[in-house]
Amino acid sequence: MTHVQLVELAVQWLRRYRCGVVLSEQVCASGEAPDAIGWKRASHSVVVECKISRGDFLADREKPFRQNTKLAMGCERFYLAPAGLLDTAELPVGWGLLEYRARKITMVQPSAKNLRSPKGFSYEMNLLLASLRRVEVRIEPQSITEFLKWKNRMAEYNRGAMPEGILPPESEKNLFLEEETVFAD
Repeated sequence: MTHVQLVELAVQWLRRYRCGVVLSEQVCASGEAPDAIGWKRASHSVVVECKISRGDFLADREKPFRQNTKLAMGCERFYLAPAGLLDTAELPVGWGLLEYRARKITMVQPSAKNLRSPKGFSYEMNLLLASLRRVEVRIEPQSITEFLKWKNRMAEYNRGAMPEGILPPESEKNLFLEEETVFAD
């Protein structure tokens, strides 16, 4: 198992974990480059750090955003490692553990869900904006706004009507902007 393969598995896991937007190995202003990070509804972020060796795991503890957790990204944070490599007792406070065994990822320990600080949120926004800028550079001369209006182009090609099965933009729900429902006990 290579680190690259484990990162790809983390991306797949985040998608199954209901993250609608997922990035891998992108660097933010703090210097943190999560192996994989995804966002769910209401800007809830999930970071997965992939470790294929004990040395890599132990070195990770020394990073500034691990020493000062207020700098770290992720409402939820997980380590993903081959089965048996890490023990839950050695995880940082609040972190979860995912293990890869027999072609399957198992959640050994869930993460706390409230780990991100306002500074971590700011770094996540930096990461997202930097990623959008990279996309914009690749699609020039078109702007991101025009690129995202592909539905308008599809309607133009279809003599003004939306193709069957596609909602017009004004009818499309954006779950990332909705607040999560909180139920009282």
